[in-house]
Amino acid sequence: MRRGIAGVLSLGAWVLAAMPAMAQDKTLTVWFSKGFYRSEDESLWATIKKFEQKTGIKVELSQYAIQDMIPKTVAALDSGSPPDVGYSDTYNNQAAGKWAFEGKLEDLTDILQPMMSRFAPQTVEHVLLMNGQTQKKAYYGFPLKRQTLHTETWGDMLEKAGFKPSDVPTKWADYWAFWCDKVQPAYRKASGTRTYGIGAPMGVESTDSFQSFYAFMDAYDAKLVDSDGKLTVDDPKTREGVVKALKDYTDPYVKGCVPPSATTWKDPDNNVAFHNRTTVMTHNFTISIAAKWYEDSVNPNNTPEQREASKKAYEETIITAPFPNRPDGKPMTYRADVKQGVVFSGAKNKAAAKEFVKFIMEEDNLRPYVEGAIGRWFPVTKESIESPFWQADKHRKAVYNQFKSGTEPFDYVKNYKFTLVNNENVFAKAMNRVVSEKVPVEKAADEMLARIKQIAAP
Repeated sequence: MRRGIAGVLSLGAWVLAAMPAMAQDKTLTVWFSKGFYRSEDESLWATIKKFEQKTGIKVELSQYAIQDMIPKTVAALDSGSPPDVGYSDTYNNQAAGKWAFEGKLEDLTDILQPMMSRFAPQTVEHVLLMNGQTQKKAYYGFPLKRQTLHTETWGDMLEKAGFKPSDVPTKWADYWAFWCDKVQPAYRKASGTRTYGIGAPMGVESTDSFQSFYAFMDAYDAKLVDSDGKLTVDDPKTREGVVKALKDYTDPYVKGCVPPSATTWKDPDNNVAFHNRTTVMTHNFTISIAAKWYEDSVNPNNTPEQREASKKAYEETIITAPFPNRPDGKPMTYRADVKQGVVFSGAKNKAAAKEFVKFIMEEDNLRPYVEGAIGRWFPVTKESIESPFWQADKHRKAVYNQFKSGTEPFDYVKNYKFTLVNNENVFAKAMNRVVSEKVPVEKAADEMLARIKQIAAP
């Protein structure tokens, strides 16, 4: 059976003996975004097959490219025929809060409540969303996995430039100047190539761009909402922090230390630039960059030489590290994205959908799915966090250490209208105003804050 990106997969067979009454003559429709790695998809398919065998419920699984998931889901909602269960890597930060507010998602509190003790801090809280019709919050989704921000560096390129990992500064301003003013010119001289010191995502269609920019705002304590989700964009301290963050983010590009194409990058493109050694260092909202080389090292379709080279890149050459300390010298606290699946209130088979959610959230089913992504996603449950998987190599240990130090939610968790802010990507638009249209940083920051207020005000 062909498992294409947009193909429909019907897995398993009916279990006729002792079939639950609720499952008779029922088919469950599930939409999932296509995994980054085949092992990720294979673990999902295996879980679905187990679910079918256990319950007798037939699952029709459709998998789509990440960029297609929200448009297809919106079209299905508009036509009144949504899937029963849906998951996309972008639902959480670009759609779920809005759908919950509009009453389009099913309340899953009864499912999640008995599991509460299993969840790590700052996980299940992310799916506690406001329903505008009831004016109450409830759990309108199920948390599957997490991600946060890392830096990836080619160690051998750093060495060729004449530096060691221990030479990388930990102070904020010194850190960014190091890649731009020292590493880039030294590497270009040593290699004779036009390589760039920093890969900084700036594309309007890139979630990496606004997720990275949040780290720069956090470095200056520029909070766009308070703990209750109320806007703080009129606070002079917020404006001051945003201006500094925007200047720090765009200065390397203005100085010629970021590839010119970064302004049009989509989510995979900073990865591609790094893999092609166009950049020495990049920041990325998962360790998918390093994990790609791990996957290549075990890919039977590669030659032994290719596998060995990929193994060396993963185990020795690529360095996964946290951000530098903030300008005030304090360690960075990272924003975490908690990826969520949903059951739609317009689902035709809600009972089976809830059975599916219960099943996939079981430890023995959820852990293989998360670990199948080879470190790209981090667990939401306490037990899975302590799996040996996260101590198996230096990249996964780096992820483990960052999450264990504590994370914060993005603003869309506190104010659902930030899903609209993110969808429009006002942050990347402000970057482009500075670097492409030569607008002063202060003006671009003011425009961004005004637009956020226009979108997210009550």
